[in-house]
Amino acid sequence: MVTLNDIREAQTRLRGIAVRTELIESHIHQNGTASDTRKLYLKPENLQPIGAFKLRGAYNKIASLTPEERARGVITYSSGNHAQGVAYAARSLGVKAVVVMPANAPELKRQATQALGGELVLVGPGSLERQQRAEELARQHGYVVVPPFDDEKIIAGQGTMGLEILEDLPEVETILVPVGGGGMISGIATAIKLSKPSAKIIGAEPELAADAQASLRTGKISQFSAEQVTSTIADGLRTQSIGAINFEHMRQYVDDIVTVSENDIRQAMRRLAANSKTIAEPSGAVAVAAFLFHRDQLPRTKLNVAVISGGNIEPQMLKEIKQT
Repeated sequence: MVTLNDIREAQTRLRGIAVRTELIESHIHQNGTASDTRKLYLKPENLQPIGAFKLRGAYNKIASLTPEERARGVITYSSGNHAQGVAYAARSLGVKAVVVMPANAPELKRQATQALGGELVLVGPGSLERQQRAEELARQHGYVVVPPFDDEKIIAGQGTMGLEILEDLPEVETILVPVGGGGMISGIATAIKLSKPSAKIIGAEPELAADAQASLRTGKISQFSAEQVTSTIADGLRTQSIGAINFEHMRQYVDDIVTVSENDIRQAMRRLAANSKTIAEPSGAVAVAAFLFHRDQLPRTKLNVAVISGGNIEPQMLKEIKQT
């Protein structure tokens, strides 16, 4: 299990690399009225150099490798944001990076990964398929695998967000976090619960890819089909199952997971897009969607934080969202 010291060490490694994003107070839930007295603060990870939180875990992992491991090069598998995080971190550290991505990943994310020096290998839409291909190439060429979420160094890197939230808002009562493979919520939950056990950690994921909720409630990891999860607009949360290491952290530290509809996600994106600092891609908006539209399923708390995990959205999609 990841410790608080692991996360603090990651915070030291990330200094000067990842942006120390500050909370933004938001009033998007009040719609011109004062009937909703809850306070919402946003953690804008869309402001990272790669437009998403994934830089934190990727850099912490690669920076922790031995010189011999770095010389072999790294490989990862990702639908987009982790791909960019690995490519960015590898370039910063002078390491070769190979990235296995689904062919249906947003063009914006594929181009950005290549621009950062990532060598792309394209496969089908399933998250298990890209993982298997990456592991196969690692065996053939000796690359070091940098998993997108199921890894303690990745978890510790993402956990630095939790430390920052507590620094900015020590009185925080509930933190809402998007859930795909579980790396981000594992890290944030560990940082928060080991520092302030009374705070609530709530995950949010699409109804169409609700494997994490199913896993947490049944007590065993649930796996969804690629056909099922690829039907959600939230391309960054299309993992077919959460990681084993992530599941152990989630069972220990996560209070609940709520699911949101595709319409919830679009409406949250539209409201967030009113402020250029909080523009969110679909995956980045799910925690805000949970806060906006599922109040009855959340703790009755006054001080709340929702993580905007990323803002890498295709211009055409953003235009359409704003017009809806």
